[in-house]
Amino acid sequence: MSQRIAIVDYGMGNLRSVQKALAHVAPEARVEITADPDSVASADRVVFPGQGAMPDCMRSLHESGLGDAVLEAAKSRPFLGLCIGLQMLFDRSEEGDTPGLAFLPGQVLGFGEGARSAGLKVPHMGWNEVSQSASHPLWDGIADGSRFYFVHSYYCRPGDAGLTAGTTRYPGVFTSAIARANIFATQFHPEKSSVAGLRLLSNFSSWNP
Repeated sequence: MSQRIAIVDYGMGNLRSVQKALAHVAPEARVEITADPDSVASADRVVFPGQGAMPDCMRSLHESGLGDAVLEAAKSRPFLGLCIGLQMLFDRSEEGDTPGLAFLPGQVLGFGEGARSAGLKVPHMGWNEVSQSASHPLWDGIADGSRFYFVHSYYCRPGDAGLTAGTTRYPGVFTSAIARANIFATQFHPEKSSVAGLRLLSNFSSWNP
């Protein structure tokens, strides 16, 4: 029986591009976009994407009734968070002073004046290098310093430094990927990141933490 990968649909995110990329790298899998908590609960692997503003994403997640299913998946199965799907795992975001799911310790902060005073634009948009902080199965076959595609104005600051799996500079160094047990999450968009991004998604589709 083929494995089923659930992409959580709580009304925020470019879900079709994630589905298309996963179907390309894991043609044997059933890749489903779902807004049904039971479907998320029964999936073999779960992808938790997000785009937009943190307050809107958290409100939509709660209103959809998917919050508990996401938290349970994060405890028990291969789980991939993307963009705001990474940020929502933490305690709180400066964006609208919004509580997150508090599954992981840490805060989400804005680039703000530090980036602007360095002559950089906010949001941080486009390709940037990711330095791998630790070896991980999802980095397999991806060269350290590979470039991935970003679109964001906020970034996470984990309360536990051991969560950091990748870092990026803009202008200072920030955490751009995190990992713990069955969880891997990225601030960048692997589905928009060409060969390196597809390899990360392929690694996720066969990862057995």
